[in-house]
Amino acid sequence: MWGGIVTLTWYFMHGADHFLALTPEALGKYFSVRWVLIAHITAGGGALVLGPLQFWDRLRRSQVRLHRIIGLVYLLAIVTSSLCAVVLAYTTAYQVNWAYAFSLQVWVSVWIASTYIAYRTALKKKFQLHKEWMTRSYLVTLAFVLSGLALKLPFMQKFGSFAEISPSLFWLGWSVPLFLYQVLLSAARK
Repeated sequence: MWGGIVTLTWYFMHGADHFLALTPEALGKYFSVRWVLIAHITAGGGALVLGPLQFWDRLRRSQVRLHRIIGLVYLLAIVTSSLCAVVLAYTTAYQVNWAYAFSLQVWVSVWIASTYIAYRTALKKKFQLHKEWMTRSYLVTLAFVLSGLALKLPFMQKFGSFAEISPSLFWLGWSVPLFLYQVLLSAARK
């Protein structure tokens, strides 16, 4: 499973390579906020890579200090990426349309909230809750990859333009995995 996540993440991040040219042609509407975009992509990529390490049982049990350090770096990566996402959602996203901007604003709010709750539960030493909220946080982090890849699928493009279909895919990218995770948690507790 983790190999698949790493492969999808690599493929997704490779799709953002053209932004590194930092030219108006490569960045389009993002040119005026290019450094915000680069920070968002870089920190978000860091969170995508660090997330699986946090779920590695052997590392978590034998290297508690390292687990905490990676967790703090994951937290900082999400704080950085999500704050940049807020800037992007309130600036360039409106150039697409209102629904696109709103879906990104809700998404980033869920991302920040789930990660914050995961952090707080760790500080309170409620480790089972911490693990559950870290899972939620990472599901929302992965949603960027899943939604981005879904938008590239040829059959998806038949449903409409980017502006028409992206808000729905964004909602589906994080809400359905969170719902399914909650169903699995509820079933396991019975």
